[in-house]
Amino acid sequence: MHRRRRTALLLSAAIAAAPLLTACGSDAHPGAAAVVGGQRITVAQLETRVNEVRDAQRAAVTDDAQYAQAIAKTGTLTRDTLHGMVLDRVLHRAAEDAGITVTRKEIQTMRAGLEQQAGGAKGLETAWLQQYGIAPERLDDNLRLQLEAQKLAAALGTDTSQPAFWAALSKASKELDVDLNPRYGTWDVEKSSRVDAKTPWVREVTASGTRQTA
Repeated sequence: MHRRRRTALLLSAAIAAAPLLTACGSDAHPGAAAVVGGQRITVAQLETRVNEVRDAQRAAVTDDAQYAQAIAKTGTLTRDTLHGMVLDRVLHRAAEDAGITVTRKEIQTMRAGLEQQAGGAKGLETAWLQQYGIAPERLDDNLRLQLEAQKLAAALGTDTSQPAFWAALSKASKELDVDLNPRYGTWDVEKSSRVDAKTPWVREVTASGTRQTA
């Protein structure tokens, strides 16, 4: 399989498999979208990340209709972004537990290879933005995530699609005591799926006023 394809699939798998994290309590911390390992991911931080993507989408197209289409294709961006932010910390903990580190040089090497396949830096940034909702300024962070996942899977003698890999993340999430604000849903471990909170009167609004729907 194409190397870029393999790397991209991990990102998709991370979003799909994020419900394997521990179920969260109903007591939301004021101003927090989630609390991971006692550290808050604030609503403001989440909105900033979402707006980075929206700004990049706006810069990528000059036509209002095309921009509207891009918005429509990423209607769950806020929740997906929070999934990524939480999973990033969980994966980093799992990697630390396994004694895994990722160097800046490794990230640069991986990025150079992907840029070559994508036809340049701009091509890679555009692909990650359009397909996975990753803003250009967060690309290196995402590549670090990919490398940590690859190294962790290798250390476990498996790959990122197998239960052993996700079991390691589940263990790390329990250690970190992940607590999600019910505004953004809950984690259902048994069903391995995210369940939206039944609060239809709650609307997610970014700083730019864009409504995000589930």
